[in-house]
Amino acid sequence: MEVEQTVLPGIGHRHDFATRSGRRIGVVTHRTGRLDLLIYDANDPDTCSESVELTREEADTLAELLGAPRMVERLAELRRQAEGLVSEQVPVPADSPYIGRTLADTEARKRTGASIVAVVRRGEVHVSPPPSFRLEAGDGLVVVGTAEGTAAVAQLLRDG
Repeated sequence: MEVEQTVLPGIGHRHDFATRSGRRIGVVTHRTGRLDLLIYDANDPDTCSESVELTREEADTLAELLGAPRMVERLAELRRQAEGLVSEQVPVPADSPYIGRTLADTEARKRTGASIVAVVRRGEVHVSPPPSFRLEAGDGLVVVGTAEGTAAVAQLLRDG
């Protein structure tokens, strides 16, 4: 899918794309951090018919709502394509030595060969969390790898 980026001098950037049905949707990222979701007129794709201002939290929620189902679909497709590849949700135990530490501190991929692709925290899905993401007791790590690799991540979280 082609995304057009336009610099808006003094404002920020606009990113637009066309849906399969021909509707245009855009996002303006202001230098101030404000985000606007744009819906263009169905009869005139150069005219914005609706603009919705979103806070960072609202934008994150919308991204998670749109991204989480796609991530699950992609994982399911990967599972079908790659023999022996599994995805598991591994809980972070309350007594884990990694509580309050970052994903990078676990060195999970290096030590187990499995990848942490998302973190589920209090019902919210954090897709592709950065290495600086700090773990909390009760987090569910979505881990992709071999069965042995995902089991090794669970043991790593328990034992260090």
